[in-house]
Amino acid sequence: MAATAQIVTEDLRRWIVAQAEAGCRPDDVLAAMKTSGWDEGVALEAMEETLRQRLDERGPRPIKALQTGSPVPEPLLGGASDIVLADGHRVRVLTTMRLPRVVVFGGLLTDAECDGLMALAAPRLVRSETVDNGTGGSEVNAARTSDGMFFERGEALLIQAIEQRIVELLRWPLDHGEGLQVLRYRPGAEYRPHHDYFDPGHAGTATILQRGGQRVGTLVIYLNTPEGGGATTFPDVGLEVAPVRGNAVFFSYERAHASTKTLHGGAPVTAGEKWVATKWLREGVFA
Repeated sequence: MAATAQIVTEDLRRWIVAQAEAGCRPDDVLAAMKTSGWDEGVALEAMEETLRQRLDERGPRPIKALQTGSPVPEPLLGGASDIVLADGHRVRVLTTMRLPRVVVFGGLLTDAECDGLMALAAPRLVRSETVDNGTGGSEVNAARTSDGMFFERGEALLIQAIEQRIVELLRWPLDHGEGLQVLRYRPGAEYRPHHDYFDPGHAGTATILQRGGQRVGTLVIYLNTPEGGGATTFPDVGLEVAPVRGNAVFFSYERAHASTKTLHGGAPVTAGEKWVATKWLREGVFA
């Protein structure tokens, strides 16, 4: 039986405007509409169109509109299953999804490159931290039980080669990316489901965004294949990406909102260790 189309009425539009002008958070308005039976996609489109029209009619007003979408990296695919990059390296396209926007690549790094990156990182590993949303700084968090470190962009020849490959593959400027982060997960270590974007509702976000703006994409590269566990999970869509040495998973998020379906986590490692390198991409120059 076909689903009944949901019609956005003028009464609904007036209600959306009233909630915005009363200072309600967009996430709360969206949650209320979903509770009332509205499809999330229809509700988001209705909110964006209604508030944009309201702003056009009345000029700048203190209406807390839903964040508009930002340009995001879009990988060099072209419908091909294999991509040959400028350095002659061949990368396989294993999986693609539209929502969330996910692309799984095979063979992004060679075994030698994986070994080299782990060797460079190993002496500098410390307990991983997460962003402190209250201050914009960082803190140790029980949700993230790994060891990690950051490379400066271009600090070694191997880093330069990997970064250039990422630039070409994801078609995103080098200076719009954070330095590569390498993480090691020991048995039992995990990273519970989270979003990589910075929540606009948190007090420390304004400070974070001064360096390069919002995050818009993530690339996770697997530097080894753990003996057990360690998949990258996307709970909202039931997707699990196996951690296979040299492979990588990319996902993008055009707005800092759960509608991107990019909630993800690192499942617990059940045997051996898991090593990954993560590249976060920003909407502007990260300095």
